[in-house]
Order: sequence, then structure tokens, then C-alpha cells
Amino acid sequence: MKLIIAGATGYVATELIRQSLRRPDVTSVVALARKSTPAPSDVTGPDAAKLTSVVVKDYETGPYDDDATRTALSGADACIWTVAITPSKSSTYCFDELRRVCQTSTLVGLRTIHNAGAHKPFRFMYMSGINAERDQTKTPRFKPEYSLMRGQTETEVLAYAAEHKDVEPIIVKPGLITSGRILQDWIMAPLVGIVAGVPSIPLTVLASVMLDQAIHGAKTDTLLHQDMAEMGKALVEKESKV
Repeated sequence: MKLIIAGATGYVATELIRQSLRRPDVTSVVALARKSTPAPSDVTGPDAAKLTSVVVKDYETGPYDDDATRTALSGADACIWTVAITPSKSSTYCFDELRRVCQTSTLVGLRTIHNAGAHKPFRFMYMSGINAERDQTKTPRFKPEYSLMRGQTETEVLAYAAEHKDVEPIIVKPGLITSGRILQDWIMAPLVGIVAGVPSIPLTVLASVMLDQAIHGAKTDTLLHQDMAEMGKALVEKESKV
């Protein structure tokens, strides 16, 4: 399988790359980012050689028309799109920039990679968030304008897939992603859970679930936090028996 990971230098994407390079069923990983993406330091040899770094000026304009870039993106079986401005950082950007990064760039990337000659079916996994709201008539309690925009992006990804039957969309909506650091996991995660009502999931578990669904396909086009928590538990139990 050829897998594209967009936003490759980010928090979640870095773990996705680490795990995907170690999987024998992933033969090629294309790291799409605004700067060069090296293989994780703990991944070496033939596994590290599976990684191709593709640098773009930004995710809205590419340059996707560059021959080398289009060649690198062509023939993909799946793409995991993690590019976004997180809720915690959203207040430092104007809304137009939030929309450009979180929504416009996502749709441009989806169209570009799909049209670059993706395999059929082509799975596009969009990493959203637990509070993204698709119903534009509602007023979310948490960062309403931001949450509605992220929900609208989900809707537009699903709409694109409805128009292009060879595209299989998977929307993932995790809550707080914990890192394994004591301060965040023992203090911040429970605090966010109490104040904002947001459950948490470990980064390594989330990445494992996302890769499993991107590679093998999902039974539904939307994976909620609880869905992924249960899948993660099942994967951990399966690995412990190997």
C-alpha cells in the first residue's frame, strides 16, 4: 500500500509515520509537509527507506503542479489528512486564516491527490475533532464559529466522495490526544474532561486505529471518539496475544 500523510511534521502525523513505516503492509509512505520530513530516529534501514518527503509551499497552492510532486502523489491507495489549526491555537488566528488552513487546503488536497491518479478505491481520512458540528443551524458551546467551520469541512469531504464513487471518506473525530507525559495525562486530560466534557485517547492508540482503518477500510464514514477507543482496546488485546 502507498500511503500519503499530510501535515507530516505535526504531532499526530509523526506517530502515524513511525507506525506506518514499521508495517509490512505499507510499502511506501509519502510525507507531505511545508518542510522536509525525515524518518523518525528510531526507524532505520529498509523501513526508513520507504519514506518519501514532499515539500509544498502551503497546502492550498502546492506547488501541486510540479512534475516531481505529482509523480510522488500519484498511485496512492490512501491519504490521512491531519493539516489543521487546533482549537487551543485557533484564537491566535483570524477566521479567514483558520478557514484557509482547515477547510480550503483540505479540499484542494483531496481533489489534487485524487486527480493525480490515485488507486481505486482511494481512501481519504480527514482528521477532524470531537466538537466539530455539521449542523450549521446549531450553536456549539465550544468555540462555535470554529466548530461549525470544521463540521462544514467534514460535510464537504463527504460531498466530494458522494460525487466521486471511487473515493472512500473516513472522518475521525477524536477528543483530547494524550502523549504519555505525566503532566498532560494525569493533570490536563482530566481537567479538560471535566471543564469541556472532552474524553481523551493516547496518541499511540489513536495512530494505530487510524492506520488500521485507512489500510483496511472502515465500516462507516465517521469514526467517533468512543468508536476509536473501543477499536484501540481491541487492537491492543490482539497484539498482546501475538
